[in-house]
Amino acid sequence: MMKSFWFFAQFLHVFLVFSTLNASVAVQAFTGAYGINYGRIADNIPSPDKVATLLRAAKIKNVRIYDADHSVLKAFSGTGLDLVVGLPNGYLKDMSANEDHAMDWVKENVQAFLPETRIRGIAVGNEVLGGTDYELWGALLGAVKNIYNAIKELGLTDVVQITTAHSQAVFANSFPPSSCIFRDNVKQQYMKPLLEFFSEIGSPFCLNAYPFLAYMSDPENIDINYALFQKTQGISDPKTDLHYDNMLDAQIDAAYAALEDTGFKKMEVIITETGWASRGDDNEAAATVNNARTYNYNLRKRLAKKKGTPLRPKSVVKAYIFAIFNENLKPGPTSERNFGLYKPDGTIAYDIGFHGLVSSSADSLRLSSKVQVSLPPMNKII
Repeated sequence: MMKSFWFFAQFLHVFLVFSTLNASVAVQAFTGAYGINYGRIADNIPSPDKVATLLRAAKIKNVRIYDADHSVLKAFSGTGLDLVVGLPNGYLKDMSANEDHAMDWVKENVQAFLPETRIRGIAVGNEVLGGTDYELWGALLGAVKNIYNAIKELGLTDVVQITTAHSQAVFANSFPPSSCIFRDNVKQQYMKPLLEFFSEIGSPFCLNAYPFLAYMSDPENIDINYALFQKTQGISDPKTDLHYDNMLDAQIDAAYAALEDTGFKKMEVIITETGWASRGDDNEAAATVNNARTYNYNLRKRLAKKKGTPLRPKSVVKAYIFAIFNENLKPGPTSERNFGLYKPDGTIAYDIGFHGLVSSSADSLRLSSKVQVSLPPMNKII
């Protein structure tokens, strides 16, 4: 009798642990370590169905878009790609003020496409805090809560994760990494309440981090090899005595330091944008094809190792690359239109190991069969 009870108790323990793990994993929008941003501010890029084909061939499973365009959601149906959709900044005030509108948006742009389209997350706004529109700062948390409440009411909290992405503008300083804190005008009134809510619902801190931009802001004092994951002396943090051989790890640990300073030591940091421009204006000398290839190739290798940072060695670094395509209609300096891993026709912008789309005689697009640069084995979708 006692033996039977012992076996039952062991079985129950294993079952409960397995169930708990399943519950915690189910709501995570990011699986693996490598993802990509699918920006579409262009009039010359492939159709969404061809993009889905391209991403599946590249074995890139995690994809972010900046809206909830129905042509994309339909094209991604049945592909197995995990998608994070975006609620654009222009919707935040309305969603914050009107919970019914938030419910309608979720029903029309998320629920209607599940489960065939694997929508795994909603990014509510992009780089709001630290931006120039202060009214959006005040609307962000309300919009986040109303979108989450809609997800909860529809029974989708174990499927769809709610996040928002921040720029480096939310930080007061980030060097050395351990000294990083949130800006005073952001921290107490806006960031802390947002982090409290995200902590309650299990959402990560999402950061857009660009060593490219950091290097260009201070090329006299930053070693470009440090920014490009190349061999370098790196930097040491005098407070933690940790050594950094690349800038992205330092940027991530700076975010962890700011979170810990605000009382959220256990919150995960995910990189929602990072990349390097392959072309720029005369004052953007670092924006070259060679540098872009070096950064993205080395970043891909670094993510494939599925390791953490010096401060959080057990927390695997996860990053969405910016971006799939060069986007010819984006405003701003030339670099803004040249972050793509692929050219508008679907061919590779430079070789980091992915296949491209090539034009056929029938004027359609098919996958190139060319074998690209050798990388560590990636036998499954990442």
